[in-house]
Amino acid sequence: MLIRDFNELKNTDKSVSDARWNSVRMLLADDGMGFSFHITTIEGGSEHTFHYKNHFESVYCISGKGRITDLAKNETHEIKPGVMYALNEHDKHTLVADETLVLACCFNPPVTGKEVHREDGSYAAPDEDAA
Repeated sequence: MLIRDFNELKNTDKSVSDARWNSVRMLLADDGMGFSFHITTIEGGSEHTFHYKNHFESVYCISGKGRITDLAKNETHEIKPGVMYALNEHDKHTLVADETLVLACCFNPPVTGKEVHREDGSYAAPDEDAA
């Protein structure tokens, strides 16, 4: 059984930050669960375009408000507490945080914790050099 405390992890190397977001990686590939689990905070007033070509992601909104746009379909959906979205087709998307968003995120395959977003908004595939 794995027990992790967000409050203990948020000030360690399990806390990864980039342009106006922070992600606390609570489960990673090395944990052997087949997925990774993160609590991600997106700063209010920010906009991010991502394209996880090598990963599937599901996201559940804990708090805050925003919008996600599927860039292939040009469809925008409201994000608010209780809403989940899943990028089941490696969907390129733009996430706008109208208010600070706190999100619970799962990635499959799991991330290692060393990934950085590449210029196209993706993470490297697990068998590629992630750093």
